[in-house]
Amino acid sequence: MYPNLLRKRVALTPDRIAFEMNGTSYSWSEVYKEVERIAQRLPGKSGDRVGFWSKNSEGMYFYILAALLKEFEIVFFNDRLTQEEFLFQQLDSEVVWTVTDQKERALLEHVFLYETILGDRFETLAPQDMWAANRTISIMYTSGTTGRPKGVRQTLENHMTSALGSALNLGILPEDKWLCVMPLYHISGFSMIMRSLIYGSALELHDRFRPESVMRAIQTRGITHLSVVTTMLQQLLEIVENEQQPLPSTFRVVLAGGGPVPVPYLEKAQLYGFPVIQTYGMTETSSQTCTLGAEDAIRKAGSAGRPLFFADVRIDGENEGEIWVRGSHVTPGYIGMASTQQSTTEDGWFKTGDIGRIDEDGYLYILDRRSDLIVSGGENIYPAEVEQALLAHPDVLDAGVVAMDDAKWGQVPVAFVQVKDGCEPDLKTFLSTRLASYKQPVHYYFVDALPRNASNKLVRRELKDRLL
Repeated sequence: MYPNLLRKRVALTPDRIAFEMNGTSYSWSEVYKEVERIAQRLPGKSGDRVGFWSKNSEGMYFYILAALLKEFEIVFFNDRLTQEEFLFQQLDSEVVWTVTDQKERALLEHVFLYETILGDRFETLAPQDMWAANRTISIMYTSGTTGRPKGVRQTLENHMTSALGSALNLGILPEDKWLCVMPLYHISGFSMIMRSLIYGSALELHDRFRPESVMRAIQTRGITHLSVVTTMLQQLLEIVENEQQPLPSTFRVVLAGGGPVPVPYLEKAQLYGFPVIQTYGMTETSSQTCTLGAEDAIRKAGSAGRPLFFADVRIDGENEGEIWVRGSHVTPGYIGMASTQQSTTEDGWFKTGDIGRIDEDGYLYILDRRSDLIVSGGENIYPAEVEQALLAHPDVLDAGVVAMDDAKWGQVPVAFVQVKDGCEPDLKTFLSTRLASYKQPVHYYFVDALPRNASNKLVRRELKDRLL
């Protein structure tokens, strides 16, 4: 059991700043007052699943905390999902309602705007003083190798372990202030809300990433921590280099995820005092599993670092192989169609699907990002999901999707497609309503046949070789 995080936090530090957005600040007591007001008017009962399909906003922050207070299970839908993708996840997750910030989405069944879901109802709250460790706090969908997204359960124990492991690695100070530019529907974003509750640190939320706004906040608003992906880091380093302004001594940590940071970026970061700490984690591990400290960034370039205190990592092989992770930060399983899928081995190891190695000092190196996975601007794209969407077109006979290097996004998807003789389908238009924009191929190559082995499995490396 753990204490009710909201009630415990407001009891410990009622006057400390908890949340800031658009120049407005709230203490923990002010946050709790607003959260309680919303929770009293939210429909549903403890244990219900409720959805968020929205961009970062002040409303989203308060409604998330209200859902926590009412002991709902929160299902986060990627704001960039198409209607078709959302409807599948809505059905699979069995949410009773979803809130959104877009009027056209509120035309769908069981989807409401923030200001309309409250209505005139009012319910006296009786919040529990203690929360069960196995309580499902959040559910996030992540694509699998089969192409069907899976709803990943993240429990209170998962989030607590992740937060405590990070705290033991980075330390905690009363004046800590995290700047969140990552989407709250991603584990990298929502974990900041959970850590803010557990640590008592302030959270400054931005609706999206704007490099100039981020640097201004760092220079003038006492930011101590920031989480980014590599493409964001690149843009921030360009500003630091151009402005040649020293960073405040209070700015201590930049957590960089979404793949190894290129050495030139790390060298520039060290030159200008940008404190980059690389991380490795995933939805199934409730954020970080390994981190690489700034002091090791060059010496161990390309490494994801060493496991946090509560995490174990091993390689299923002698020199290199699949990365397995174990610890109480690992998901207990999936929901919906994937609920029967075993998430861990009998002795608790989660098979990540990533290929890696561990050096003599215990540092983990990711050799292949789940082999087929495309990481584009911090978003994960599974080729199988894109291929399934392409194969839904009546004129497409076969399809293969691989990553192509891109200066801006790191990687982008490209498609090799076999179509019926004489057909010239407009696949870009066809996919526009079926896949989020970031998942759609940037180039199409029409071929007579795709390379397949004796087992009829697509040989992706041959497709990648055609891009060289």
